[in-house]
Amino acid sequence: MGILKFSASVLLLSGTILTAMPLSPLGANDMQQLLTVTGQASESVPTSLTEAQLTVEVQADTAGQVQTAIADRSNRLVEYLRSQRVDKLQTQGLQLQPNYVYSNNERRLEGYIGTNTVSFQYPSDQVGKILDEAVRMGASRIDGIRFIATPEILKVAEQKALVAAAADAQAQARVVLSSLNLTPKNIVRIVINPSPGQPVPVFRSGVATSAMAESAPTPIIGGDQTVQATVTLEIAY
Repeated sequence: MGILKFSASVLLLSGTILTAMPLSPLGANDMQQLLTVTGQASESVPTSLTEAQLTVEVQADTAGQVQTAIADRSNRLVEYLRSQRVDKLQTQGLQLQPNYVYSNNERRLEGYIGTNTVSFQYPSDQVGKILDEAVRMGASRIDGIRFIATPEILKVAEQKALVAAAADAQAQARVVLSSLNLTPKNIVRIVINPSPGQPVPVFRSGVATSAMAESAPTPIIGGDQTVQATVTLEIAY
């Protein structure tokens, strides 16, 4: 009986030692201390392309008349734009709806209205003559234009902005750690967030007239487009 009691007490003691064992100093030292910083930068580039929206609008007594007229004028407009080799020509919207007039609390149908809107891109230094000629080819309105840089220029600007944003993040980390008498070690995580520059909008919605087409070509002058980027670094120290 005494031998059995002795064995049981040894097992209990062994279990106590295992559960109460503290973490080794080596495991505690493996914990990294991290500083998270975010750098920002932007790069402005000149625009060279113009994206324009043109609308053909027709009002007539019947829906069939509107549809026929819209198709005729839209076809002439699209054929002209294709002959000028414009880029990214596409339909933005097509509508046909009744035109109601309200008078003396009564609603009266006064024909139908139809619109067809197309957009395209063209070099800014030549797009003025395209817009003017589009009036003669059936466009009723210029619903707006915006300026954009070429994809190649935007790509280079994006890369420059990322480099500058990374440098900004590193500079911030050096300032903070130096002020606390700490030394940066290695970068353990990088998150980049390039933001393609938004096209520069120019709102020029209005009714097109034949007088516009007969005058000198409309001058179109583009501005700059800005590409932004952020880089987040997690730095061990």
